[in-house]
Amino acid sequence: MRLVLLVTTPRVAPGALTWDAWSALQAGPVFTRDQSHPQRPALEAAGISVEAIDPTLPPLAVVRLLRSAARESGTTTWLAGSGGDEDVARALGEVATQSADAGEQLDIELLHGSWDLPGARLLDVVETMHRLRSPGGCPWDAEQTHESLAPYLLEEAYEAFQAIEDRDSVALREELGDVLLQVAFHARLAEENEQEQAWSIDDVAAGLVDKLVRRHPHVFADHTVSGAAEVEANWDAIKAAEKGRTSPVDGVPMAMAALTLAATLQRKAAKAGVPGADLGADPAAGDEPAAVIAAAAAAFDNAPGPESAGALLWTVVAALRAAGVDAEAALRARARRFRDEVSATHD
Repeated sequence: MRLVLLVTTPRVAPGALTWDAWSALQAGPVFTRDQSHPQRPALEAAGISVEAIDPTLPPLAVVRLLRSAARESGTTTWLAGSGGDEDVARALGEVATQSADAGEQLDIELLHGSWDLPGARLLDVVETMHRLRSPGGCPWDAEQTHESLAPYLLEEAYEAFQAIEDRDSVALREELGDVLLQVAFHARLAEENEQEQAWSIDDVAAGLVDKLVRRHPHVFADHTVSGAAEVEANWDAIKAAEKGRTSPVDGVPMAMAALTLAATLQRKAAKAGVPGADLGADPAAGDEPAAVIAAAAAAFDNAPGPESAGALLWTVVAALRAAGVDAEAALRARARRFRDEVSATHD
């Protein structure tokens, strides 16, 4: 006698099973506890009847039913639910031991009929978001809009950034999940939009894939590159052509943190050869970052105010960038050190 515990994933199309799974399903009666098992329609369309038993039946009673069916047909298959039906699996082990003690051979086989593909759990994110936004879901989620969620998108991105700074891989995994939630949430809102052209998370993913393919011709086409620098140059050129932008600083989000915004604008302008864009020290001309910053500080002393203060900060960012220092990262590191010092004095 043979009892097969068939485990499948709900994240692939029903009926997409291995040959071993189809062979087991065709070898004898098939039972399941899940009245709405996603495989049932596909199996029944293939001429395989699946009997859904009372879901409240105790595990041992389930296994005795399976053993009785196997005595008549030789093979019986239990189609496990999405949770794997571990209680039935444990009962199968107990009954197999009892059968062996009684001199009856009962072969128990755990068979995986399908497996999750990489990224398959993203389908669960979409399904969970659907449940939260559907009638009977979460009242808070039902009230949200793109505008109300915008602060959370920024907050979650900052928390993921902090996890990177902390070199905390566990926290980073969690925070990236929160960022992913924001992506799924905004995509769901767009899908429900009846006033404008609706789009879904599939459109988001498709657009991303298309973009990556277009901007990596050295990977997906026959273009060759000499190294990472040429890859970056090609990316910028392809992006500029796609967006139809004429200015090298078009598209820079002004919502960035100010130091990062200044460095980004300077970097893009300098890369495009904009005259005067790189205000940092020029090593070729013998300029020293400290001297350049000191001159800007003197100008501020002479006429303190928002404009001269902005010019000073801009020059500091540019001078540091010319020296290979990320002003945003440097100031954040100093701020974190100050926080730790203050916290230590108040423990």
